[in-house]
Amino acid sequence: MKDTTAITGKRNLTTIKWLTYLMFMMFAMTTDAVGEIIRVVMKQFELSMTSAGLLHYGPMVAIALGGILLGFLADKLGRKKTIIIGLLLFAVNSLLFIAGNSFGFFLTLLIISGLAIGIFKTAALALIGDISTSNTEHTSTMNMVEGFFGVGAIAGTFLVSYLLNQNVEWKYLYVVAAIMGFILIGISMLVKYPPTKQSKEEPVNLRRTLKMLKDPYALGFSFAAFLYVAVESAIYVWMPTLLEGYGGGLLVLATYSLSVFFFLRAGGRFLGAFILRRFNWSGAMALFSGAIFICFILSITVGIHLAVLLLPLSGLFMSVIYPTINSKGISCFPKSSHGAVAGVILFFTAAGAAVGPLIMGAVSDAYGKNPLAGFTVATIFAGLLFAGALINLIYSPTTARLKKLEETEY
Repeated sequence: MKDTTAITGKRNLTTIKWLTYLMFMMFAMTTDAVGEIIRVVMKQFELSMTSAGLLHYGPMVAIALGGILLGFLADKLGRKKTIIIGLLLFAVNSLLFIAGNSFGFFLTLLIISGLAIGIFKTAALALIGDISTSNTEHTSTMNMVEGFFGVGAIAGTFLVSYLLNQNVEWKYLYVVAAIMGFILIGISMLVKYPPTKQSKEEPVNLRRTLKMLKDPYALGFSFAAFLYVAVESAIYVWMPTLLEGYGGGLLVLATYSLSVFFFLRAGGRFLGAFILRRFNWSGAMALFSGAIFICFILSITVGIHLAVLLLPLSGLFMSVIYPTINSKGISCFPKSSHGAVAGVILFFTAAGAAVGPLIMGAVSDAYGKNPLAGFTVATIFAGLLFAGALINLIYSPTTARLKKLEETEY
């Protein structure tokens, strides 16, 4: 009887992990394909770059607000209910894309989609803590999750390109996402999730989440997430512009630079799941953030012929950074607070994705629409990220807290 229960529990846990992986892959298909969509929409509705860019900035702001304002729902209602609520809003909203055909209509739906992602993503991030047996496993699982996110980014971009080549409207990408969403809802309703730990110290509400903004651990990891995403978004938003017109010997690489970046980022995250089970996470963060900084600084100082090689390559080094920031930031808090802290980090993540490219674009415009100026800003962000990783490696400010929570929570 015990063996049967153990086998059932193990199967249930495996199903929950795959549900989490597929959730991240599904929403990445829509969020990271927006660059291709913007290109089409600009021509379709005769929009400026600033106006069309709202399709990126709008959902990012909505994800940020959904994370910080509604992240506590994962702790209050439980992971399962919150995930189903978020997935249902996402799936129904995605189906509505076929019902209209105006820029305002699409922008509104994308903003609602961002809000839905903010809800179910924070719950999914909190769930990773519930199914992990140690901080090390938490970080490894987070890398696997973000690896599937990377696969979704590749799949979404490919699907949009395929649809357009077949003279099918890009909005059918969202129909595919809606179908996936409904399937995940059905499976989620049948699976037994682990119980959510409830806080006995204070009410689980928005005020409790906002109090976390005063916590140095939450703030430190959130700022690191902001810096990382600002650096990463420089690649998928501005690298194509920087490399436009390149005519050197690496022309093929320049043409497919973004695809190479996405492949290396996705593959590196699966590799990161292996690395972080065996090596010190602080050392890995310092090593890889340093490699990113070198890639960026050489790209802006040596020239575009080196940037063609180094900027896509930076995806391999970026792969480990964000999942580790997310994992260790969340693990610095008890499981009863994982939803709230995940929402706080998600807020700064989405803020970095929105504000970073905006600053880079503004600086580039100020220097005569020169994207190299924007990449100088991104290099400064990369330098700050590396400095933070070095401080963390040298002083280990999280060691005592992580060790204590390892004993009490896992």
